[in-house]
Amino acid sequence: MSKVPLTKHGADMLTEELKRLKSQDRPQVVQAIAEARAHGDLKENAEYHAAKDQQGFIEARIKHLEGTLSHAEIIDVTKMDAGGKIIFGTTVELYDEDAAGEVTYRIVGDDEADISKGLVSISSPIARGLIGKAEGDEVEVQTPGGIKRFEILSVKYL
Repeated sequence: MSKVPLTKHGADMLTEELKRLKSQDRPQVVQAIAEARAHGDLKENAEYHAAKDQQGFIEARIKHLEGTLSHAEIIDVTKMDAGGKIIFGTTVELYDEDAAGEVTYRIVGDDEADISKGLVSISSPIARGLIGKAEGDEVEVQTPGGIKRFEILSVKYL
């Protein structure tokens, strides 16, 4: 498996989630399974099947997070000299010409992306279109929803 880029903040968030899953969620679901077993017939026991499904989800998430973190390349943008260019981990303020408003995005790894929080994946069309650009540049990005036009207002390395 190749290296997975993560910001320092993203790696910390994933580590906290992994800790919570192992120390709280996993023991709770094991307890729920034990309680459901105590009710008898497992074939028609909805609580048992729901708890087993939840256990499968938790174990899969733990395995995914452990794999991601073990292959992570943690990039601290504050320690890099990008010469004013947009790079991984950069926070970018843009003027969205189509929506006639300002938007702020931070370019992050796939596992930490959340567009509702302004965190866009490095593999997204918007991030790919912004990488290497600088403050004052105008950019056209081909997205699944059509071409988006942005003016880069500021580039921050937080």
